[in-house]
Amino acid sequence: MLYLEILGNLPEMARDEVRAMLELAGGEIVGQDYLFLKIDADEKSFHYLNRLGLAHEYGELIVEADSIEELLEKAGEVEWPIKGTFKVDTETMANCRFNVLDLPRKLGAVIHAQGFKVNLSKPDTLVRVYCGERLYAGIRLKFFDPKDFEKRKAHHRPFFRPISLHPRVSRALVNLTKAKREILDPFMGAGGILMEAGLIGLKVYGVDIKPEMVEGAEMNLRHYGIKDYELKLGDATKLEELFPNKRFEAIATDPPYGTSATLAGRKRDELYRKALESMYNVLKPGGRLAIAFPADFDGRTEAERIGFKLLARYYQRVHKSLERYFYVFERP
Repeated sequence: MLYLEILGNLPEMARDEVRAMLELAGGEIVGQDYLFLKIDADEKSFHYLNRLGLAHEYGELIVEADSIEELLEKAGEVEWPIKGTFKVDTETMANCRFNVLDLPRKLGAVIHAQGFKVNLSKPDTLVRVYCGERLYAGIRLKFFDPKDFEKRKAHHRPFFRPISLHPRVSRALVNLTKAKREILDPFMGAGGILMEAGLIGLKVYGVDIKPEMVEGAEMNLRHYGIKDYELKLGDATKLEELFPNKRFEAIATDPPYGTSATLAGRKRDELYRKALESMYNVLKPGGRLAIAFPADFDGRTEAERIGFKLLARYYQRVHKSLERYFYVFERP
């Protein structure tokens, strides 16, 4: 049994990202306690879980209990898979019902009694205790370091454009498509979504109507070591012409929201409608589209009119002048 802690800024989207990866890996979410997910999966799922964007960490779940006394009792009865030295660290979630102030010391003493050595500064193994409606203790296996994502934010890239999704959100959009081999971004801009897809081993295809964006996206992809890509100068409403004999496994994109300059002089809503039609035509049956639209555009109605099936929708308030929804659609 595994545990996984998701991030709290887009919790429903984060949970569904985990679910999508587990569907590929052959596991499932069997419980949730605030941001803590209990997962029925084994090490075969690590390949896909390691792709996650909206996750904090995951690990092996060892003990769960309804009281501190029960947790300590169970902890003394199990064999802890600890390598080297250890440290106990507590995560007190917003719904924590217990006083866990002294729990690290008490649990540490129980584990120490089994012959393991404590190292509070540089432990080889981190024992994590989560406090929510219940108590959970496990061994951290993977930490998703925020620095790994922060260094790929827009202002750190060789080709810089300020309007870009956070790399964690870009990664989640890719994962929500359940792509295993390839992905297309028909509004690639500076290539943020393609970067995240390429870093998890997908072949990436990108389209933009501006030559400087195509050149800039390639510069960014190369900078982050991504080699398996195909970028084209072209129109997102004419994908069938750009890829005449190609049908894609998955599409993830963040279309421009704003001015006529960024929309190449076209009306925004009309651009969205025509692009959705073109994306539908180049997507394989069963393929998924993950896309962002501003809240004042009815993405569901327009996509379903074309033939897409809505799988999920997530709201995000970016700032007072921008509210958006992330959608996940499937082509039947």
